[in-house]
Amino acid sequence: MSARDNHTTTPEPGATATAGRSGDGVRSDLSVTITVRDSGGVEVSTRSRVAAFYGNSIRETAAAVAKDLGAEHALVEINDAGALPYVIAARVETALRRAGFAGRSLPARTIPRPEQPTAKDRLRRSRLYLPGNEPKFAVNAGIHHPDAVILDLEDSVHPDAKDAARLLVRNALRCVDFMGAERMVRINQLPLGFEDLEEIVPEYPDLILIPKVERAEEVTEVARSIRKIQERDGGAPDIWLMPILESALGIENAFAIATADNNVAALTIGLEDFTADLGVRKTKEGSESLFARQRLVNAARAAGVQSIDSVYGNVGDIDGLRAWGMRARAMGFEGMGCVHPRQIRPIHDAFAPSAAEIEKALTIVAAFDDATARGLGVISLGSKMIDPPVVLRAQRLVDLARRSGLVPDSPAE
Repeated sequence: MSARDNHTTTPEPGATATAGRSGDGVRSDLSVTITVRDSGGVEVSTRSRVAAFYGNSIRETAAAVAKDLGAEHALVEINDAGALPYVIAARVETALRRAGFAGRSLPARTIPRPEQPTAKDRLRRSRLYLPGNEPKFAVNAGIHHPDAVILDLEDSVHPDAKDAARLLVRNALRCVDFMGAERMVRINQLPLGFEDLEEIVPEYPDLILIPKVERAEEVTEVARSIRKIQERDGGAPDIWLMPILESALGIENAFAIATADNNVAALTIGLEDFTADLGVRKTKEGSESLFARQRLVNAARAAGVQSIDSVYGNVGDIDGLRAWGMRARAMGFEGMGCVHPRQIRPIHDAFAPSAAEIEKALTIVAAFDDATARGLGVISLGSKMIDPPVVLRAQRLVDLARRSGLVPDSPAE
């Protein structure tokens, strides 16, 4: 454990606070109760099914966090349900802060800090939402191979648990291996989101999602805050931004939002809030949001950033999900969100070009390369002339197929 920017305060003896969760169905988590005392040092009491194996480790982790936050005399009562060390540290820190102690305690980093940002235009077909205050979902998220994971601090987190989720996500960025998935964090709507950035930015997420954006200035404010935190901490790789448009006003301002900062990598839409703002029902067909989605795609293309569709909320309707994804790809979207791992593969399939599309595109690209090598100004395929926009579309499709692993990086000799 290491402390950072700690300004120790000492609450009055008798102050108590709790954090975490316990009870039936809880796993990979724990509950913590802190009672401030006036003497006796820090005493850690643990209940755990694995106490015989990990009891000492649990107590050492809790004591180290207490020390970092300046707690000299306190009873720390832990009811463990299989929590990993980074979760234990986050829950104990949350309880100590709620009891009145100030400061930070950071678990040892087990995931190397990134030296370079992810590619701005990297493949973002699937983004798996993970509730920020539920550690059981984060631990194994990478094995499902989403293109990205979203550690969510907004809608999936109860207002009373925002502080706890913030610390849990911060520690997850230091300690959880997401197996190559891009690490995204959805902060809360401003101004609460600025508090999230203070904890999250120093841990080098790859991308920040900004919810309910309606004005370009909101993106500018977030970008400015991120850079200020990075400068304070000695610099870090670029962090990409993905504004979420969730209202009629946000859609009307889509291009200005997309061009508000050079670190905007994509635009996405939140259809639940958008349809609520319109006062209409969200349907499986999506006709009520067609205009907004088309406008977002057009704005993103004009700004040179990706367009990412909303989630498909019916986890059990895989056929409906696949159909939605295929329509989204046909509209120009490059990916969408998902709320369950079982949605990842159908989404990847929906956004993948078909074998026939790939074959045709490869033929067009080969004809273009041959004409270019021979210095010809006219590209023909059989008896048909190929226009430049058709070549460009084919080149983009081949690039998507290669990045999706559907064709080799280099054609066979």
